[in-house]
Amino acid sequence: MSQVLIKAETLGKAYPKVFRNADRMRSLLRLAVGRRPPEVNTVLSEVSFEVRRGQSLGVIGENGAGKSTLLKLLSGVLTPSAGSVKVDGSVAALLELGAGFHPEYSGRDNLMTAATLLGMSRQEVAEKTQEIIEFADLGHYIDEPIKHYSTGMVVRLGFAIVAARQPDILITDEVLAVGDESFQKKCVRWIEQYLARGGTLLLVSHSMYHVQKLCSQALWLKQGRVQQYGDVFDVTQSYLAFHERKTANEKNASPAALSAEHYRVQRFEVNGSVGQSTLAIAQGSDLPMVVDIHSPDDRIPQVLIGLLRADGTPIYGFGSELEGIQPERLEARCYRYRLRFEALSLLPGHYFVRAFAMDPEGLRMFDTASQDLIVRGESREMGMVRLPHHWD
Repeated sequence: MSQVLIKAETLGKAYPKVFRNADRMRSLLRLAVGRRPPEVNTVLSEVSFEVRRGQSLGVIGENGAGKSTLLKLLSGVLTPSAGSVKVDGSVAALLELGAGFHPEYSGRDNLMTAATLLGMSRQEVAEKTQEIIEFADLGHYIDEPIKHYSTGMVVRLGFAIVAARQPDILITDEVLAVGDESFQKKCVRWIEQYLARGGTLLLVSHSMYHVQKLCSQALWLKQGRVQQYGDVFDVTQSYLAFHERKTANEKNASPAALSAEHYRVQRFEVNGSVGQSTLAIAQGSDLPMVVDIHSPDDRIPQVLIGLLRADGTPIYGFGSELEGIQPERLEARCYRYRLRFEALSLLPGHYFVRAFAMDPEGLRMFDTASQDLIVRGESREMGMVRLPHHWD
């Protein structure tokens, strides 16, 4: 059994309700004499979980659910109001990249200070400085004052310093949602390598794709409490279903036209047909598909396949990367995926089949191709799919 690096037991965090300076002073005085403020905002309540060495945990939930507060408790930025948390091992927290940099000092000076505060020795800092500068891709700007940096440059430097640290535990808060696209891809690749080396990850993200890709476990927080905790696919699918119910009446915007310099669906063949306005099949039939994707840089693109009901309700989806599938290379910049639904379980009705072209890192969805599908048959069953069953 691997070592437990993080253990939280009935963890809670609350803040006094303060609206005026007098409220703040009154709360401080009550705390000073060991009394609880009369009114508090409870941000987290009874949160329990553990993370073992080499595991990766995704923390998900809506804005305001308490995710960032939880990471601050784990990294020692905040102290709990209730319960306990134990962290065993070196920690690097990517909560606010670039926080603590002095705007008047150069990037190099801030690099040395930040790396030292993360626990690196003077010799380690000297050995890693060039590696950090190259990872951040700052060039001669490394000797410019931080106040001359763009937000993206500050973010790149902050991540590069933490990447050089190689901590036992990496705690990240939406790191994949900041910086430019090239930097985001570099982050994904580095985190994958970090996990492959046995690192331990806590990741907060609104991207369920990246949570599923990078994490083995997931913790869903809802209004400060644990809604679900366990296998990443079980938890994220429950979370997505929650949002699907919440946004059932919202319609997806039509994708914008893409140029030849983007990943795009070049051909989408469903049941031997291409571009047919409506395709009809019998209930229980096989449904073969061929998806050709144009790759502008000739790197292997990824594909996602989705089934939706006519009103937009998602039914089922899966991706080539998560299933480890490699496409056939037809020619330069063109790749083909072949797949088949066997004995399609959809009940009679009107549906959509969609193919989504994605970049090799699975970071961005570029293009969508859709096919209307009518499933014909006689059935008094209810719902969208038929589940095998028998009566005893």
